[in-house]
Amino acid sequence: MPVITSASVPDGPNGPLIPEIHQAAPHAQYVGRRGEINVWDSADFVKAVEATGRKTLILAGTLTSVCMAFPSISAVTAGYKVYAVVDASGNWSKMATDLTVARIVQAGVIPIDTVAVISELQKTWNRPEALDFADLYADYPMPHYRLLIESYDKAQAVQKAKN
Repeated sequence: MPVITSASVPDGPNGPLIPEIHQAAPHAQYVGRRGEINVWDSADFVKAVEATGRKTLILAGTLTSVCMAFPSISAVTAGYKVYAVVDASGNWSKMATDLTVARIVQAGVIPIDTVAVISELQKTWNRPEALDFADLYADYPMPHYRLLIESYDKAQAVQKAKN
């Protein structure tokens, strides 16, 4: 899946992009900006998105109400289907997030959370890397999911011991 990242002013008050993003997605393409707050106002970023040939986008940003909302609304206006990952973006208050979700929904953006994104990409447990998905759920959004995995492993061990 193509990944495109950006930072408005890496040497400015918002700082550079966090390195963990490119560590997790080494294939990600970084597109520099010249200070535009809305990444969709960067012609280079839009060209990078267009070059993927995709019409469905998954967006997150540092601030839910700015970095995630502005480009999500702009991309919908440009004809894209947009999923905005609300819990992968931060905000200064619950009220600000609630207002932003209401705003983006009215604009046609689909709010979603990280687990739903992962699950939609996974589609089925009947795949060779299913355990990698289980580990992903347990390592990031749902640390208690590890308990379910351990319970399953123990149940399987008991079944094997009976046979």
